[in-house]
Amino acid sequence: MSEGIPTIVKWGKETIELKLVPANGVKALKVELEERTGVPVERMKLMSKSKGLWKGVLKDDFDMTSIDASKLKLPLQMLLMGSATKLVAPKTKTVFIEDLPPEEVAKHAPEPAGLVNLGNTCYLNSVVQCMRSIPQLRSGLRAYVPPPRSANSLAAGTASSSPLLLSSLRDLFESLDRTTNAVPPSNFVMATKIAFPQFAQTGPRGQPMQQDAEEFYSNLLTVAGGEMRGNCLTAGLTGGQSAASAPTPEELDGAENLADALFGMKMEETLTCDEFSSAETAAAASSDAMDIDNNTALVEPPVTSYDLHRKLVCNIQGGSDASAQVNVNHLSEGIALSLSGKITKHSEILNRDAVWTRTQRIARLPPVIVVQFGRFYWKATPDSQDHAGVKCKVMKPVAFNGTFDVYEFCNEKIQKVLKKSRDAAAQEEEDRIARKLKGEDEDEKMDTSEAAGEEEDDEEAAEMKAALAMSLQTEEETNEAVGPGLPANFQGQYELFAVVTHKGRDADGGHYMGWVKAEKQNDDLPGRRSSRDEGSPCHELAN
Repeated sequence: MSEGIPTIVKWGKETIELKLVPANGVKALKVELEERTGVPVERMKLMSKSKGLWKGVLKDDFDMTSIDASKLKLPLQMLLMGSATKLVAPKTKTVFIEDLPPEEVAKHAPEPAGLVNLGNTCYLNSVVQCMRSIPQLRSGLRAYVPPPRSANSLAAGTASSSPLLLSSLRDLFESLDRTTNAVPPSNFVMATKIAFPQFAQTGPRGQPMQQDAEEFYSNLLTVAGGEMRGNCLTAGLTGGQSAASAPTPEELDGAENLADALFGMKMEETLTCDEFSSAETAAAASSDAMDIDNNTALVEPPVTSYDLHRKLVCNIQGGSDASAQVNVNHLSEGIALSLSGKITKHSEILNRDAVWTRTQRIARLPPVIVVQFGRFYWKATPDSQDHAGVKCKVMKPVAFNGTFDVYEFCNEKIQKVLKKSRDAAAQEEEDRIARKLKGEDEDEKMDTSEAAGEEEDDEEAAEMKAALAMSLQTEEETNEAVGPGLPANFQGQYELFAVVTHKGRDADGGHYMGWVKAEKQNDDLPGRRSSRDEGSPCHELAN
């Protein structure tokens, strides 16, 4: 008997996992589903949600041995339609929260556990609480195994501190999951100061100095990028499931570690010379710049290069060259400014330095996008006695929405793929509205029970239509991957789930706070503050 192919069958709101044995045929599959769901075989309508299985509704004479699992993405996806003939007993027993152990109580607590401030560690606490809500990162950390350290490195004191940092971060996440009380991050703070000595600085009286949250985030991702490879990368993007569902090399597009696959954006930078805006300018610049045969002027070809960024920057002061005075009121305006600017670069045709326009666009999207507000900057003080300058903070308010659309910041290739999904979603919404308007008169004549039944039928019909369309979809119609861990119908819209804020006017002081979006929201609780001081409760988000 063969081992079986991992298969997931969706039946209403339930998900059934089983092993499909093609040699047993269609009848054996339906009999097993009848035992698991109570749906009679004669009432079953089984459809494929994975491409390459069968088209339409599964027929009894279909040859299951024709399924080649090596050419399909596992686990296989199926949709079961049909109602059970007998009542199914509840799967879970009602348990009161007072009877649960502390670990289970923490899972159902209305507010997350906080972190104790160990002396100006709010920069660390706020970033950790925001990163805690990223499931892919936590899956990768659970799969992380520190490399063995040799006796010589331990004796010489040259052992890397990176494994200690990541291991203590994983342990800190697990400690927060097991309690509802504030947790002191002692081991992680110690590991941070060992890995990054600049965070161990103290003031004149020996007190720990305030540090920059963005600098801590960037250093933490640098360590994760060097350590979390192989199994960590696969486990992070698959949620710890089978490696068969791991992203393909085309989806990863050069990302070799979890930090780059989860946060990294492949940026396409294009440089164009401003001094070749017309043929007359090019011809006047050099006598060698004229093609006599075609009587056309040669121009400086654009220079295109690719780089990896783990964040976008919202430039609040102005352009990326720090000289433009542009009024930035919204997040998208600041990002657009940071992705363009002017630089001075050598021109091969002019044989001298010239002014070039720099334009950056995203060539690969990540599952998580981090945006930094450029509020801190260094201001020169030529009139001061030491001329050392001073670190300042921009207090200007900048608005942002709950959803971030990256379409305008992508290159043409990514925009083309996103446009297909956006057009399909818009057409589906138009069809839904048209169906609703068409059946408006009949809906007014229905009573409450009939209306509820009709709504369920519409949902089942919509699921069946989607599964049928997917089973009939050809390879040519399949969208290209725009990034690892992103769905095929991704439209380029990211939902805001966490914010790190800085309170205070002093760049070297103040207080950092982490805000994480609540999983279940209502009108009175739009979010939660997940970083707390020692002894203070976790407050509700206040606008």
